[in-house]
Amino acid sequence: QLQLVESGGGLVQPGGSLRLSCVASGVTLDRFTYFTIGWFRQAPGKEREGISCIRASGGSTNYVDSVKGRFTISRDNAKRTVYLQMNSLKPDDTAVYYCAKRKLYGLGSCGVLEYDYWGQGTQVTVSS
Repeated sequence: QLQLVESGGGLVQPGGSLRLSCVASGVTLDRFTYFTIGWFRQAPGKEREGISCIRASGGSTNYVDSVKGRFTISRDNAKRTVYLQMNSLKPDDTAVYYCAKRKLYGLGSCGVLEYDYWGQGTQVTVSS
């Protein structure tokens, strides 16, 4: 059974950086390389939104406009890990961040409904 575990969240001041990790287990290395993985976030009182996703090879990525130029998604298939480097963080970035596996192969639009297996989330708080 596939499991995804996020880590790397925490409290950071505005303008700071964090790197989130999403580690997959319960899946062979070969199978993991076919997965499209997305990062999502959910702030209090708001719907969960897709912020970035990365295709199997790592060559294709998508970002929501609000994080373009600040966040970078990458993956290390040998480690079954997908990263989200977050720079120039703002208070509006405060949320629980989740990673998830897309139901189908291909990049898609990072839409929540396109994803099935989810991690438990990691809290990111941007505050002075």
